[in-house]
Amino acid sequence: MNSFYKKIFASCLFLAIQFTAIAQKDNMVLVKGGEFIPLYGVDSMTVKVSSFLMDVYPVTNSEYQKFVIEHPKWQKSQVLKLYADDSYLTDWKNDTTIPEGLLPNAPITSVSWFAAKAYCEYEGKRLPTVDEWEFAAMADETTADARKKEDYNKFILGWYETANSAKKPVGSAFKNFWGIYDLHGSVWEWTLDFNSVLISGESRQDVDKDSNRFCGSAAVGASDLMNYAAFMRYAFRGSVKARYSIKNLGFRCIKDVATEQ
Repeated sequence: MNSFYKKIFASCLFLAIQFTAIAQKDNMVLVKGGEFIPLYGVDSMTVKVSSFLMDVYPVTNSEYQKFVIEHPKWQKSQVLKLYADDSYLTDWKNDTTIPEGLLPNAPITSVSWFAAKAYCEYEGKRLPTVDEWEFAAMADETTADARKKEDYNKFILGWYETANSAKKPVGSAFKNFWGIYDLHGSVWEWTLDFNSVLISGESRQDVDKDSNRFCGSAAVGASDLMNYAAFMRYAFRGSVKARYSIKNLGFRCIKDVATEQ
């Protein structure tokens, strides 16, 4: 191996070690970038996604508790109505105590997009974009893109039918190809640009935020389960507003991967 290739190899090895160290420290894993065709209503296009680090688990009640203690403006009684509706931390009895019935290691829910975004920034991270989240969530346990696997899509749609897993500990759903838990089978998750894809006028009408949004039973027999599952996610995102705080809507954070030229 000549000196040029030795330098390239050493540089790649150094970056790999760096990524591993960051992931182990912050409980994140590397999602290697690529291209995929997402579903944008009726229009699809190839999207390129750069590599990024993603939280292994959704943010938990105890992690969010620490955040609101350190940043009182995000406490239940202090948060501005501009940034959260009346359902914000609805089950919390006071500003800093996780109520009985909610496990400290269960996903935090009933938080607005503004609050989720602020938390990720507090951690030196950010919310994933729709494309980044969808790219990571294509994976099942063994493959990076399992969207054409019928059993996988039936599992996702079966969860959408109930979507009542917010009280289970993180890690209760499967670990996917990238080493990430709970992208499906736990809670719905905020994305940075959740409202960048508009589905239809009907999907954006105001409805009860915590019901009539997680029904997938009618889709289980659909001929194109992949598109139907994706459509439900885009329709859900198109129906919420940044102030909404929904009982089955949580979040996780990501970090950009810095590359050397």
